[in-house]
Amino acid sequence: MHGAPPLCPISRLPSPIVTHIVTVVAVNTQFSIAVHVMAGLGFRRERGATSAELAGSVNTSASFVRRVLAKLSRAGLVRTATGQGGACWLAREPERITLLEIYRAVDAPKAFAIHGYEAEGECPVSCGIKGSLEKVLNRTQRAMEGSLKDVTLAEVVRDLKRG
Repeated sequence: MHGAPPLCPISRLPSPIVTHIVTVVAVNTQFSIAVHVMAGLGFRRERGATSAELAGSVNTSASFVRRVLAKLSRAGLVRTATGQGGACWLAREPERITLLEIYRAVDAPKAFAIHGYEAEGECPVSCGIKGSLEKVLNRTQRAMEGSLKDVTLAEVVRDLKRG
């Protein structure tokens, strides 16, 4: 690579420089948990389920499941009854619920996010990458949401019943 220009002026810093960068990527599982909960309700159909029963299936706390159910209820996907015999049911037939509706109901984050690091002012890549990448990621997000729109909860439940 003799003669190749450095990518950015910062790459001209004297060596050796050792930098330790620790990046923590938080994984949001609300969508998959919401689909799990909805599939449990679809599997049980009119019998309904309690938040404790659903939490047992997800292997999480009933209070967390109740928070997910509240979002699904606000979106009109789940009906709930509170109190001693409280339970919940699907508000519509599984054939009439798409995974996109579930995704939007729990306000799941976008599939990809652009890093928040400041641009290095003298580097054309650093200065332009966010705008360029945003175009690609928006297109990817639309494609992913289009795919979720084409899958119903009934398909997930049928797949579960096939084992």
